[in-house]
Amino acid sequence: MLPKFSTQAFLAPMAGVSDPALRLQCKQMGAGLVVTEFTSIHSIIAKEKQLKENMQTIQEFIEYSEEERPLSVQLFGSDLVALEKAAKIVEPYFDIIDYNMGCPAPHITQQMAGGALLQEVNLTQQIFSTLVNAVKKPVTLKIRSGVTNASQYLFRDIAEIAEDEGIQMITLHPRTVSQGYSGNADWKMIKELKEISSIPIVGNGDITTPEDAKEMLDYTGCDYVMIGRGAMGNPFLFEQINDYLKTNSYHEYSFKDRLDSFFDYMHLTAKYKIKFANIKSQAMRFTKGMKGGSKLRSKITISKNIAELEKIMNDAYSVS
Repeated sequence: MLPKFSTQAFLAPMAGVSDPALRLQCKQMGAGLVVTEFTSIHSIIAKEKQLKENMQTIQEFIEYSEEERPLSVQLFGSDLVALEKAAKIVEPYFDIIDYNMGCPAPHITQQMAGGALLQEVNLTQQIFSTLVNAVKKPVTLKIRSGVTNASQYLFRDIAEIAEDEGIQMITLHPRTVSQGYSGNADWKMIKELKEISSIPIVGNGDITTPEDAKEMLDYTGCDYVMIGRGAMGNPFLFEQINDYLKTNSYHEYSFKDRLDSFFDYMHLTAKYKIKFANIKSQAMRFTKGMKGGSKLRSKITISKNIAELEKIMNDAYSVS
């Protein structure tokens, strides 16, 4: 059974973005579910072997905190033996195992993973069956609509197979793999998926404001919404969405609030092994739309360590 979610707004898994510090922030701001950055099944197996030798667990590799729960781990990779092994390794630590069939990045699709799997019906069925039978935790799925414009309705068949094999929830990002993040997400597809499915459906794509979230829920009838790029540097969005759905109003946050939030994020990162390059990228996102933001971002780019970055952000705070 799926865990109970406190709200209808979820944080999407994003490589280099949804690290444990940002996930915790989003959780504290009202995200009903957070998902780890997607992780290769082969790297989980290799790491677990190393960690075992040092009497450590997979938590050293996929870092998280208990406050993030319910917490979902996202896996990718299509080798069935490795998939079963990796799922069993992560199962004790996470509440949900999510499978990625949506990533459009060429280095992922070229290894028959992510969005490339949408056109492999037989392999897909075997993947779902392998995962569901390997673990007792609920298995969920994240997909795109199709691979190219000509195959943009592949999600219909994949969703049917997923449901038949025991997948418990599907997130649909209604863009094709070849679209990447260009153009608009076609919410009509989420509406259609909801109509043909009897399991919970999560709508994903182009939610950057509380109004967007409400519009998607109302128009498509989906059960939950998942926010990706809209939450970058803006963990407040979850609180705003939750308030807007309840009261039709929400609190507006200033750039000073955004900077405060970045300092909170930076202090949280001290507990985890997050690359400095990723922390810098997060700093860029927190300053998006800020007056003098582009100058500030060029300073952030050349910062070499946390102390330098903190000074740059402090200086920005004193003039904002």
